[in-house]
Amino acid sequence: MPEKAAESSLTVEIDRSRATPVVRCTGRLVAGLSDRLYDQVRILVPGPKYIVIDCTHLSRMDSTGLGTLVRVYVHAKSAGCNIQLMNIGPSIRQLLRITELLSAFTIIGENNIKLG
Repeated sequence: MPEKAAESSLTVEIDRSRATPVVRCTGRLVAGLSDRLYDQVRILVPGPKYIVIDCTHLSRMDSTGLGTLVRVYVHAKSAGCNIQLMNIGPSIRQLLRITELLSAFTIIGENNIKLG
């Protein structure tokens, strides 16, 4: 039962140990949960020139999650900050590709390579 609860949730943690903050997402970026990501990124902006969103443990994203990524992107960009997506999985990459949003983001950490 605890596994099912973990699958239906989203955890967002911020690592500020570097000049570029890393926002780690675990779980599902879906309707009803996606505001957690926006709220955490919003408190970082304005500030750093870059913010990394680590998608290593992001298992699913729906259209609401996609909308949240766009909202995060626009909010950050308007403050002079760039959003980078790290370790996006195949299904999220495909969603970004078919919506023609893949090129809007800088993708780093291909093949689950951790940030230096």
